[in-house]
Amino acid sequence: MENRRSLGDGARVVARALVYAVVGGVALIAIATVGSVLGPKFALDLATPAMAAWWTVFTAVVVQGIPFLLLGTVVSAAIGAFVPARVFRRVLPKNPALAVPVAGAAGVVLPGCECASVPVADSLMRRGVAPAAALAFLLSAPAINPVVLVATSIAFPGNPAMVGARLVASLATAVVMGWLWVRFGREEWLPRRSKGGAGAVAGGGWRGFRDGLQHDFLHAGGFLVLGAAAAATFNILVPRSVLDVFTGSPWLSVLLLAVLAVVLCVCSEADAFVAASLTGFSPTARLAFMVVGPMVDLKLIALQAGTFGRAFAWRFSSVTWVVAVGSSVLVGWWVL
Repeated sequence: MENRRSLGDGARVVARALVYAVVGGVALIAIATVGSVLGPKFALDLATPAMAAWWTVFTAVVVQGIPFLLLGTVVSAAIGAFVPARVFRRVLPKNPALAVPVAGAAGVVLPGCECASVPVADSLMRRGVAPAAALAFLLSAPAINPVVLVATSIAFPGNPAMVGARLVASLATAVVMGWLWVRFGREEWLPRRSKGGAGAVAGGGWRGFRDGLQHDFLHAGGFLVLGAAAAATFNILVPRSVLDVFTGSPWLSVLLLAVLAVVLCVCSEADAFVAASLTGFSPTARLAFMVVGPMVDLKLIALQAGTFGRAFAWRFSSVTWVVAVGSSVLVGWWVL
């Protein structure tokens, strides 16, 4: 009887959370859609055509990104609430060098947003998973999951090579970083932790799912809005003559977008739409934006510093940025 009551309560909690998330997402899309129609008219009346263009770019990025953001946070919350960390430990080889590519490939079938990947990796380490494998999963899960790949295919219609390039470059970066940790990583770079303790992802069951969904959607949605605003501002305010300095050089354009990916902090479920809007840059430069963003940005550096310590965060983020840029250039040259 108690089990039935618990199951009924859980069903009501998850149903309420899904209704809130869906209604909220639909409301945001409706508001953004109306704004995209009326905004330019008001902007033309109040200011200049440049403001109307800014509003058009901003709402286009938000409207296209919200559905994928919602889907991604639902999947991420479900994994955090219902998939025990011991599942990862059982399927991973005991040899860390072999566990790294397996953990990296697990990101394809076990998606999560970049905000959730840090506590999940911490939980895996606490439960005995090799740090190299946990870090490979930390990098791959938000970068190559199905939601991200589908969003990329929508953002770049008729260009499957971009989807494949993102998959290969991101997976290569995660695996290389895992192997670098196997070879050069030191235990003292990570904080001391007791194995078998409580997972870093707080809460389980239906209530954990609800809390995770609400937190991830609101948190990532805020970064999506900020990223869309920054992308629109970048497109409108930066003079074309300045962009020509970077777009005319393949190397400078890659480095510029790789730096912007760190600063803009766009959610991985929506960064493809931001990259697609940067039409003045080469495909390889936009690939670098999508590979670097889910692995190294300001919010991730802050999360890693709070979870693993500042010394680890700066070392790991710096090397990851270099490896991600290198992978993007090599894969872009080969595929694009």
